Amino acid sequence: MKNSDCPLLEVASGVNLANDKLLKSDADFVRERTGFVIGGVPTLGHKETIPNIIDEDLFQFKPIWEAAGHLKAVFELTPDQLVGMTKGRVMMIK
Repeated sequence: MKNSDCPLLEVASGVNLANDKLLKSDADFVRERTGFVIGGVPTLGHKETIPNIIDEDLFQFKPIWEAAGHLKAVFELTPDQLVGMTKGRVMMIK
């Protein structure tokens, strides 16, 4: 939420926009809280536990590609694997 220090990772389909009630984090905040730079932030392996919100529209794609901790690294998985690995909450993001 705006004015909150609590990070939240939203994994959205490319056609859907992030929730406008959320404040986009700056690069310093992202690196400090996750240990990764913007553009390469995976949904796992952060410095702290960060809740994941996963766009339900991702389930129309198989496979999907996930950031792997570097700007030029990704890995392949299914939406079900993403939910299982992250224990993320599946929601509609429009």
